[in-house]
Amino acid sequence: MSVCRSCLVSLSALRTPSTSASVVRRTPLRRGFHSTRCLDVVKPFLLADIGEGTRECQIIQWFVQPGARVEQFDKLCEVQSDKTATDITSPFDGVIKKLHYEADDMAIVGKPLVDIDIQSEISPQDEAKLGGTGGAAQPDSGKQAAKEQEKTPAPDMMGDTKAAPITTTPTSTPPPRRDSPHKSLATPAVRHLSKELNVNIEDIEGTGKDGRVTKEDVQRFVSGQSTSSTSTSSTTTQQTASASQPRYTGEDRKVALTPVQSAMFKTMTRSLTIPHFLYTMTVDMTPLTALRQRINAKREKSQRITPLAFILKAVSQAFTHHPLLNATLNTTSEKPELTYRGAHNFGIAVDSPSGLLVPVIRDVQNQSVSELAANIRHYSEKAAQGKLQSADLQGATFSVSNIGSIGGGVVAPIIVEPQVGIVGVGRSKIVPAFDESGALVQKEELVLSWSADHRVVDGAECARTAEKVKQYLESIDEWVLEMR
Repeated sequence: MSVCRSCLVSLSALRTPSTSASVVRRTPLRRGFHSTRCLDVVKPFLLADIGEGTRECQIIQWFVQPGARVEQFDKLCEVQSDKTATDITSPFDGVIKKLHYEADDMAIVGKPLVDIDIQSEISPQDEAKLGGTGGAAQPDSGKQAAKEQEKTPAPDMMGDTKAAPITTTPTSTPPPRRDSPHKSLATPAVRHLSKELNVNIEDIEGTGKDGRVTKEDVQRFVSGQSTSSTSTSSTTTQQTASASQPRYTGEDRKVALTPVQSAMFKTMTRSLTIPHFLYTMTVDMTPLTALRQRINAKREKSQRITPLAFILKAVSQAFTHHPLLNATLNTTSEKPELTYRGAHNFGIAVDSPSGLLVPVIRDVQNQSVSELAANIRHYSEKAAQGKLQSADLQGATFSVSNIGSIGGGVVAPIIVEPQVGIVGVGRSKIVPAFDESGALVQKEELVLSWSADHRVVDGAECARTAEKVKQYLESIDEWVLEMR
């Protein structure tokens, strides 16, 4: 094939950049584009805000250890804020090089949580979650960090390295660690108990949800150690029993407040500015209990109706006649003002492994008693599992504390601003009483304890509201005619 000379000259000119072009072009030409770049360095992954302006979180447990390989969306750890627990996941693939916190530590939002050796391409958005300058790292930086990591023994994040061993023989071999994807699942309270009893929580087999270690598991583990030692000599038995029992030395110890305690501290401190007054009354629950027994006889145990569901409905029905206690008070404006809330959103105080939580049942006025009972079960189960979200705890217009489920008759509940009222439900009990004919009969009674903000609610209005609730609960047949 022949090529003309002029064509060769043209091709040669294209291959040879001109002097003027090299002067004008200050940046090299790029043949294509992409939005990600490959990193092979160790970078710190910063803890992001998990919602509601949280500034710190407590590390409940780690799902990874240094040296573990993770993929995108793999769980790194579980954290507890002042309102809810959530899992932190990895946004990219890599190898864990360092954990910046131990279990039970308070992690600061915006600070490094873990160091990850990133071995994949990441987007600019994901790179923003990393610490450092954000520019290209030196090629040796990842290797140098890896060498430093090899020199430093990896801490055991799933246990307490300061806890004294259970056995009395220094040369004995500790029991093997459990190797599972959920190592040492336990709440901070259970971890503190294990420390007090001088046991390693990793050695305990959890019987809770997903293998979570409960308080009963810790106590059973300690009791099992005492029982197993009975086959040895009496001296060895006494020593082992002594070592397995908690040692109350009377020494003081300081502990940081848990996130839930910190939230309660702030909320109750603000509540000190509210002038409370207490109003209590006794309710005859005998007719309602008889009705519940007839209803529950046809239901599964998990679907039975509790007294609290009827109490919530009675309070909501009373608020249609006396709406003041369902109002909220705004004291931040130049002139204080009340907002009468159309929706009856009731916060119900429930006990949980992490402390007192108050999920909100919304639009109580539009729900049946059966629906309310189902919602109570739903939120109670979520609280017990540590699965309540921030949205579940927001927007209450009134609060109900069912302290009677644990014990106690009369209680002085504390109002949570901006609410202006709260009612505490005591434990019902059988008492002797006289009926209309003067005959001695048994009655089931409980006490409802009302607290109201005396800046806007007077005693008469609170009494009228409370008496309306009493009327509904004691005269269930008449209430049915008015119930919505």
